[in-house]
Amino acid sequence: MATTVTPVAAPAVATAAPAAPKPRFNIGRALAWAFMILVIFASLFPFYWMLRTALSSNNALYAGSDSLLPVQFSWGGFARVFGLQTGQEAIDAGGAGQPIQFWHYLLNSVIVATLVTGGQVFFSAMAAYAFARLQWKHREKVFAFFLAGLMIPAIFTLLPNFVLIKQLGLVDTLLGVSLPTMLMTPFAVFFLRQFFLGLSHEVEEAALVDGASKVRVFFRLILPMSSAPLATLAILTYITSWNDYFWPLMVSYTDRSRVLTVALGVFKSQTPQTGPDWSGLMAATLVAALPMLVLFCFFAKRIVNSIGFSGIK
Repeated sequence: MATTVTPVAAPAVATAAPAAPKPRFNIGRALAWAFMILVIFASLFPFYWMLRTALSSNNALYAGSDSLLPVQFSWGGFARVFGLQTGQEAIDAGGAGQPIQFWHYLLNSVIVATLVTGGQVFFSAMAAYAFARLQWKHREKVFAFFLAGLMIPAIFTLLPNFVLIKQLGLVDTLLGVSLPTMLMTPFAVFFLRQFFLGLSHEVEEAALVDGASKVRVFFRLILPMSSAPLATLAILTYITSWNDYFWPLMVSYTDRSRVLTVALGVFKSQTPQTGPDWSGLMAATLVAALPMLVLFCFFAKRIVNSIGFSGIK
């Protein structure tokens, strides 16, 4: 008679996970954190001081210049920026009494930044595709010559650009403000070319075998695959165009083409008898910078990642 023996499973022994070692105090790490906190404080303090000045009464700023809090808290600076005060009310509050056409200047800045961003991203993408994927004679030499434009300071191009815009009859127009940087820049072409070089050749060759032209491959294949670097370049270009000051100052003479950065300088020059309207100027500067700060905060990680990816081969 056979006897069946059922093996008894050994009791499972619970193994405790090793405790994570407690971080030890490191003086180097502590100094690094202290330095980072100091840098953050130094970077953010000007924005706080801007807000503090904007929320202060302009007549009381000089008396309380050493105060870290708003001096005689007031929304008058923002009211003057948005045109919510009459001329006499603005003069009584320490302003110049001359209203700033904030919404008109804001619209001009949006139009110029949009034209520059759209044109520069589109034309730079086409140039980068030609340098990265098309085979033609002396391509690398032409690209090296084109890339040498990065070493030319922007100040050297202002006078030739102004002469060209004047001969085209585009002085004091939004198109004249936008045109010099609306086509392409060496940085934009280099940035996109680095990304295009990393794209798969097999996908493009398959599309060409199926009968697609180079133009169709560019619009239907390359651009959709490059949405991330294109978006990053668009954000960087938009911020740069929004903050541009010297070129719009040279070209725009009247309010019809004056952008927000130039308008802030005009607003500062309208000095009342008591001194500059620092409260209104800081309020206008804060409102003008706020959209770009929000835009950069939302897309900062994408910008850093795309720049790092495009620069590594």
